[in-house]
Amino acid sequence: MASHIRARFEMPPPAASSNLDAHEGGRHDDDCPAGAVVGFEPSASRGARALRGALMHPGKGSGSASRFSWWRTRSREATAAARRFHRRAEIRFPVLTRIAERMVSVDIFDSATRLAAQCFLTAVPLVFVIASFAPKPVQDQLISSVRAVFGLNGQASHQLDSIFSSSDGDLQAAVGLVGGLMVLLSATAVSRAMQRLCKRAWEIPRKGVRIAIWRWVVWIAVWIGVLLVQGPVRTGFGLGFWLGIPLTLVFMTLVWWWTQHLLLGGLIGWPPLLPGAVLTAGAVTALSLTAQFYMPRALNRALSQFGSAGSVFVLLSWLIVVCVAVAIGVTMGAVLAQEPFLARRLGSPAPNRQWTDQG
Repeated sequence: MASHIRARFEMPPPAASSNLDAHEGGRHDDDCPAGAVVGFEPSASRGARALRGALMHPGKGSGSASRFSWWRTRSREATAAARRFHRRAEIRFPVLTRIAERMVSVDIFDSATRLAAQCFLTAVPLVFVIASFAPKPVQDQLISSVRAVFGLNGQASHQLDSIFSSSDGDLQAAVGLVGGLMVLLSATAVSRAMQRLCKRAWEIPRKGVRIAIWRWVVWIAVWIGVLLVQGPVRTGFGLGFWLGIPLTLVFMTLVWWWTQHLLLGGLIGWPPLLPGAVLTAGAVTALSLTAQFYMPRALNRALSQFGSAGSVFVLLSWLIVVCVAVAIGVTMGAVLAQEPFLARRLGSPAPNRQWTDQG
């Protein structure tokens, strides 16, 4: 009798909940808030659980959504690491960081490629125009200087001689008066490209600064004269390379120092322009020594395999290398001149200086 009464008052064990979750386990219908439908989970909580599972287990989850979340997390981590590295580099190597930033703003390779293209399209034809109308001694000196600059020998040297060995009348007829005038006018494109490079290096805005056009013509004329005297300077006026190399370095330093001052219209004083002139002259002098070994072989091989078209590609490639060196030298010189140590001694303008119209 007692067992019968005890059996009637004992409650049966609770049935298993219908919304048992395999990951969270043991949750019953009684755990649901009042008014909630048994077995129903709000979409917001499901989305939160899916995102949490994707972040905790990148390889699992809902396919593309989980992969997107994983890549987004990794990209954020990589961006944060890059910013930390940049801050540490600014602290440890401030000069190198500023040089790199200035080169990016100048767009070194784009500026150098444009400068090289303008040299090839306008400056090289200008040399032929001058040779066609210049007297014989000037032609001979021009051939000697071009041969000295590129170290030409063999087939390349013979082709250079054949170009200028024609009579003056033949050269003038080939060039023509109208063609000569067009070349002279278009040659200022080289001056403009070099001017843009100098202004970018010194962070001078394009607007608000007017520079006289006559400076472009003067710069071209002086560089033609520089080309004419390259032969004697590089050979040390007949005394040898032991004197020619230092003379070339000093001579090119003066030329690039004057170039920056002329094309910038006097907006930057002479002393701040000296570091860029020294760096550019050093790079150009080193490349002139390299040209003695590389250019003759490259030009002779290109002429033998592809004819005159091959020499065009070799010459253009070498001009790009030289212009890249010039762009790097001018830009590095501007950054170094604006460093506190040199800026106090040279009177350099501060970076990002607000320029006014100086006429």
